[in-house]
Amino acid sequence: MRKIVLIALVLLSGLLFTARLFYLQVYDASSDSLQQNSAIKVMYDYPQRGYMFDRNMKLLVSNQPSYDVMVVPKDVKPLDTLEFCGLLKITKEEFKEILRKAKVYSPRLPSVVLPQLNKADYASLSEKMHKYEGFYIQRRSLREYQVDHSANVMGYIAEVNNAIIEKNPYYQMGELIGTAGVEKEYEEVLRGVKGVKYIQKDRFNRDIGPYKEGIFDTLPERGHDVQLTIDAVLQKYGEELMVHKRGGVVAIEPATGEILALVTAPSYDPSLLVGRDRSKNFTKLWYDTIGKPLYDRVLMGEYPPGSPFKTLTALIGLHENVVDTLDTFACYHGYRYGNRTLGCHSHPSPLAMVSGIANSCNAYFCNVYKRIIDKYPNPREGIDHWREGLLSFGLGDFLGYDLPSGKRGNIPTSKYYNKIHDFPAHNWSSLATISNAIGQGEVLLTPIQMANFTAAIANRGYYYTPHVIKNVIGPDTIPNKFKEKHYTTVEPENFKPVVEGMFQVYQRGTASSIQIPGIEVCGKTGTAENFTKIDGKRVQLTDHSIFIAFAPKDNPKIAIAVFVENGYWGSRWAGRIAGLMIEKYLKGEITRTDMEKYVLEGSLEAEYAKPYSGQPFSINR
Repeated sequence: MRKIVLIALVLLSGLLFTARLFYLQVYDASSDSLQQNSAIKVMYDYPQRGYMFDRNMKLLVSNQPSYDVMVVPKDVKPLDTLEFCGLLKITKEEFKEILRKAKVYSPRLPSVVLPQLNKADYASLSEKMHKYEGFYIQRRSLREYQVDHSANVMGYIAEVNNAIIEKNPYYQMGELIGTAGVEKEYEEVLRGVKGVKYIQKDRFNRDIGPYKEGIFDTLPERGHDVQLTIDAVLQKYGEELMVHKRGGVVAIEPATGEILALVTAPSYDPSLLVGRDRSKNFTKLWYDTIGKPLYDRVLMGEYPPGSPFKTLTALIGLHENVVDTLDTFACYHGYRYGNRTLGCHSHPSPLAMVSGIANSCNAYFCNVYKRIIDKYPNPREGIDHWREGLLSFGLGDFLGYDLPSGKRGNIPTSKYYNKIHDFPAHNWSSLATISNAIGQGEVLLTPIQMANFTAAIANRGYYYTPHVIKNVIGPDTIPNKFKEKHYTTVEPENFKPVVEGMFQVYQRGTASSIQIPGIEVCGKTGTAENFTKIDGKRVQLTDHSIFIAFAPKDNPKIAIAVFVENGYWGSRWAGRIAGLMIEKYLKGEITRTDMEKYVLEGSLEAEYAKPYSGQPFSINR
């Protein structure tokens, strides 16, 4: 019995020693444990960030070498501070503050002292770094832009802050992360995986070689390249057309939902946010509170859509069976209700649907809208059915595109009107909301939502989620959600008269003077009233210029929305820009050089300089 107990004790002791050894060799050698071990120095090897290409594989963004001066506070020995600060070209006070923050972050982990040295500074400094213990130079890569456009699409990278580090322990102080645009949305795809080296130190704090012969070291993995849906030529042309104007242009391929151009104006050269001057340039852009170049108007700007919205009023009217294509309505220079009038320009009267769209008749669409709301027992039910149809076009909510910023827009509910029209038992009528019929009132859309519902009309009843990623090179895949059709509640046959009406806009309607030779374009002009509140008073500013279009009429290749703030009326600026963008994309050249000259040389800066006109966007609720 004693022999059995003795053998058991020996076996148990052996198991305990084996378990402890396994723990020390495997679990205690985890990266977290190694990084906290004062006898081990952790060195990171940063991978190349993935490149970006346009839809035709034109290189947009690559990388360039950069060098950061790093410090591990606990390893710092007494040094000639004045000499070192002279080499770094910083003051003694700045140096002390940098060391203080580094110690607060971690005495053991590296922090950045001076980021983004160029090759010349690196060469002169690297020869002398051996004199300053605890400091070393870390090689990284920065973005190198091959184009001077598309800043709002590509985004930029910036140094991580404490909030990011606490949320995601992958990142360490001084590392870079995608902060906007594609860089942010596809950060994990683009960044790659950093390599790690663990260096053993002796009791004198000297490096003596790789820890455990490097068995825990890893090599960096390069980030994946991405192919964007953006057409670089079209994007650049759009930004040129929008110089000295504010607003945006969104062009979508209806058959796929791929975004061909996403122009916000004013914009900036993406190379401004790279290198030693990045902080200074970013501050300048950030504090430009008039032009707001960092504000993406096509995703964030919420505007009254104006007359392009009439196409949706027509479609919902057909779907609700309250109007057919032969019904006509008279227009006496506008729609009169009570002692008020929604004015309209001169045109033939009475009008049916196709002519109503072609001539943008306010009276026609107010009558259709009233029938939609009044079809139901009360206007509350009418509004909610009207809203349901609009939601099916992707309005009133985020579209789900693959860019990190955006706004919902506004498609009002009956509850909203119950609140603002506080009549007994909410007894308000359809006339209380009649401005919705023509894209004014409480309706607000973003330019990308306008482009998307235009694509849905071009497709006769469905759309794909707009997106800017065409391909992740390597995995060769895009999310499945970008391949799914989203059907509207409107039947396909009801799109035919609306498409014809949009075609007639160019043939004999409000855009007849800006036709594009050889291309059957379907479009809709828009002039949206523009109000803001100043000192509590409602003030009317210069109208916005809006245009939506798709082409060709059959089997369309491009759908587009253009919004020009304070641009007077639809065909003056937005219609011309839309036509030029369509011709550029479909033909590769411009035949309407008269229109091109007008737009390229034209400016709205004088308009924006007027009192109160320098609003980055206007909300008409």
